[in-house]
Amino acid sequence: MVVVGAGIVGLATAHALRAARPGLAVVVLEKEPEPGLHQTGRNSGVLHSGVYYRPGSRKALFAARGTDRLLKFCAEHGLPHAVPGKLIVATEPEELPRLHELAQRARRNGVPVRELGPAQIAEHEPAVRGIAALRVETTGQADFGAVARELSRQVTVRTNAEVVAVDRREGRGVAVRTADGAILRARALVNCAGLHSDRIARLAGDDPGLRIVPFRGEFYRLRPERSGLVRGLVYPVPDPAFPFLGVHLTAGLDGEVHIGPNAVLALAREGYDWRTVRPGDLAGTLAWPGLLRMAGRHWRAGAGELRRSLSKRAFTAAVQRLLPEVTEEDLLPSPAGVRAQAVRRDGTLADDFEIAEAPHTVHVLNAPSPAATACFPIGEEIAARVLRALP
Repeated sequence: MVVVGAGIVGLATAHALRAARPGLAVVVLEKEPEPGLHQTGRNSGVLHSGVYYRPGSRKALFAARGTDRLLKFCAEHGLPHAVPGKLIVATEPEELPRLHELAQRARRNGVPVRELGPAQIAEHEPAVRGIAALRVETTGQADFGAVARELSRQVTVRTNAEVVAVDRREGRGVAVRTADGAILRARALVNCAGLHSDRIARLAGDDPGLRIVPFRGEFYRLRPERSGLVRGLVYPVPDPAFPFLGVHLTAGLDGEVHIGPNAVLALAREGYDWRTVRPGDLAGTLAWPGLLRMAGRHWRAGAGELRRSLSKRAFTAAVQRLLPEVTEEDLLPSPAGVRAQAVRRDGTLADDFEIAEAPHTVHVLNAPSPAATACFPIGEEIAARVLRALP
């Protein structure tokens, strides 16, 4: 069995395959020199409880189970974790109906929440301004990079092994060739390649019906002497028409307060800054018909995100809605991340997990947040699909 991609989902899938079939040979192929260097290692480290997700969706079903499993895994292996809870804060009256809807959705998903007024907000976060909030006690934190490294010790991983060809032979499994010329033959292939998942699907001869469009999320951190402004996790009320949660405040496990991310189109699949441009990646993104249709739907929100990327003053103004005391000088640069957002041909954004099956292959084509939170139940779901197809 070959798993492509040693991010946290690919590693959890390999872990689940070995747990379900102890004698099964499983190898994870990773193009980088270490596991978990991209989406897994570049995020806020927040374990989501299931507040935001459509009831009945995979995200809603997996989030709570995933949080419990991941916290237990961290405790068993001595990995950094915590359960600080979070606030989702409304700062304007027009956000109150959306906040109420979030409370109802959370309760339908079995997530306990408390509705707070300004005085109660101040009890939790004295420097945060808001007119109402939801308190979610079950929101946790983990170091997903550390989780990936621990999982990689429990499965077989080949690093510096970029997949460049997949030969699927009817009734005989797959043959996978890596950039160094090595060929691996397996009964099945599991595609957990994240930012490159659509490419791997096409290498296998499958039409994914969507394109991975990379969105860079840019972060700042508070100057250490100002870190006392934020005690825990503080989120804005998200825009329901946009698949991102907005600029939020995270008192991290590393002792720093991280602020962000925004969401701007990256100029490469691994474009962590404006200077990183890969013409092939960019051409493929721009040629996808869904991109223009998506831009037509979300141009106003996209223009705001772009402005906050290019102007630190604009980014600071967005933060000041929640944290009025913060200044431009308080914000220091912090590493960015890139989200692999699946966009369909009609311009709609894939909002839930997208898993496609074909002969001898399973493709994970969209693994949005809370993928890291829910890596163990997702991995078990993927493993079950693979094993059902084996003779």
